[in-house]
Amino acid sequence: QSTVCEKIMELLGQNEVEQRQRKVLILSQDSFYKVLTAEQQAKALKGQYNFDHPDAFDNDLMHSTLKNIVEGKTVEVPTYDFVTHSRLAETTVVYPADVVLFEGILVFYNQDIRDMFHLRLFVDTDSDVRLSRRVLRDMKRGRDLEQILTQYTTFVKPAFEEFCLPTKKYADVIIPRGVDNMVAINLIVQHIQDILNGDICKWQRGALNGHGRTYKRPFPEQAESGGGVLAAGKRSHLESSSRPH
Repeated sequence: QSTVCEKIMELLGQNEVEQRQRKVLILSQDSFYKVLTAEQQAKALKGQYNFDHPDAFDNDLMHSTLKNIVEGKTVEVPTYDFVTHSRLAETTVVYPADVVLFEGILVFYNQDIRDMFHLRLFVDTDSDVRLSRRVLRDMKRGRDLEQILTQYTTFVKPAFEEFCLPTKKYADVIIPRGVDNMVAINLIVQHIQDILNGDICKWQRGALNGHGRTYKRPFPEQAESGGGVLAAGKRSHLESSSRPH
C-alpha cells in the first residue's frame, strides 16, 4: 500500500531531500486514471463508476511514462483530482532517480508494465483494515458513508477478487500485515540501500525484463490479502501497494 512506500521513504530519509535531488521516489498508478466522458463522470459522482477495473487506467500513458523513467528521463505525470474525478491541466514533474517505487492496485495486471519491474512486492492487508482506511479516506473527500459502502460492495471488493488478488502469483515477495510488518520493510530498505551504494546495480542493469533475478538477502514470504510491488528505474525501480480509488 501507499503507506508502505511512505514508510520506506521515511526510513531512507528521502522525505527530507529536495524533490529534484531525491535518489528514491514514489509514483502512483492512481495518476494514470483515464479522462472520463461526461456520462462516466456523472456516474462517478454518484459512486456508480468502477475505478477498480483494469479499463479505468490509461495503460499506454502509464507504460510510456515508466519507459522514460527507466531510461533516466525527466517526465511529466498527470495530476488526478479524486473529488471531481478528473485529470487536471497541471502535471507533476518527476526527475530521474536511482530507485522508483511504483504503487497501485493493478500494477501487475498488464504484462508489458509488469515485465518492467525488477522486484515485485505484494502488500497483503486484512480486508477489514482496507475497508476502514477507505471509509476514512473517502469521507475526507466529501463522500457520504452509504455511497462509500455501496461502491465498496458493488465494485471494489468484486474487482479486488477478480483482478487484483490473482496477480499475487506474480509477486517475488509478499508482505503480510502491510506497514505493521517492520521486519519485511527493514529488509526492503536495506535492499534499496544496497542499490544506492552500487552493490546491486551491475546485475540489475541487465535484468529489465525480470530474467536472471538474484537477491542478496531473502525476504519473508507469507500471505494474507492485498496488493503491492517493486519495479525498475534509472538503474533500478521499486514498486509497492494496493490502494482502491
